[in-house]
Amino acid sequence: MTDTPLDTKPVETTRSRLETKADATTAAARAILDEETARREAKTARLRAARLAMEEENQAPVVVAATAKRKTAARKAASGARLSN
Repeated sequence: MTDTPLDTKPVETTRSRLETKADATTAAARAILDEETARREAKTARLRAARLAMEEENQAPVVVAATAKRKTAARKAASGARLSN
């Protein structure tokens, strides 16, 4: 067996200048995107609330057309007459 000390620390690597610059750019881009996302979500919530309030104010009773069955029966009768001619 090999004798290896248990207290060995991993080798510390230093970041290159390009990696550090890339990390700074990535952090700036993420901050911009996070800000845009927050603005978009706030706007969506505001518009949704306004739409729901408007729908609540303008809520009209729904009128069901009672003539729908008569139109269907009239169409069947008309198509039957066309077929027999």
